[in-house]
Amino acid sequence: MKYRDFEHFMSQKRLNRYLLACNGNKRKAMTLYRYNLRLAQELLTIVSCFEVSLRNAIDDILVRQFGSEWLKDSISPGGIFTLPILHKTNKTIADALGKLRSQGTYSHSKLLAQMDFGMWKYMYSPVQYGLTNQSLLGAFPYKQRSTPQLHINQSYIFNELDKINTLRNRIAHHEPLCFPTGQAVIDTTYIRREYQKILTLFQWMGIDGRSMLYGLDHVQMVCDNIDRLR
Repeated sequence: MKYRDFEHFMSQKRLNRYLLACNGNKRKAMTLYRYNLRLAQELLTIVSCFEVSLRNAIDDILVRQFGSEWLKDSISPGGIFTLPILHKTNKTIADALGKLRSQGTYSHSKLLAQMDFGMWKYMYSPVQYGLTNQSLLGAFPYKQRSTPQLHINQSYIFNELDKINTLRNRIAHHEPLCFPTGQAVIDTTYIRREYQKILTLFQWMGIDGRSMLYGLDHVQMVCDNIDRLR
């Protein structure tokens, strides 16, 4: 496809940053844009695998504590998520539960699947973490031990999950991944760091991330291709 046609479909405003990063080389800018799309595809697969693994690990812990319908029960009278401060969490669960019931398709597993990454991230916020008996670090049985300089606690996990959630949202909103925020400079440092973070969290969960993602993970290869365009 000629650049002017590509620009017409993708928009000049969107491609200007790629063109600037490639010093006005239109063919290279198109290549960079395509690599960025490939990177988004690769990362979304990895984040999705991590999200499902985290969700299932949390579910295993809370089923043992609160029973096989813990998520539905959490918003019932006396449930763990009925405090006024948790009205957003409560509404998210209630809306999903109402939808499944109206379709006649409710099951615990389907309700779990309706929750987004933010739900699982906030399970490590102070209120939810306390209401679940401070048990959810059990999802990371092989986590690094805390040191005087670095506390690997619930707050640390929350912050790491928040960064992954930000990455997930950047992908969902079609934001460029091959540039530092607000710049038109080719740089994959941010992506490589977040990618390694996910692999580390997999390891802390007792999951061989590289084995799980075998044949699916080409993030470093795509990053290398992007960096060669500098």
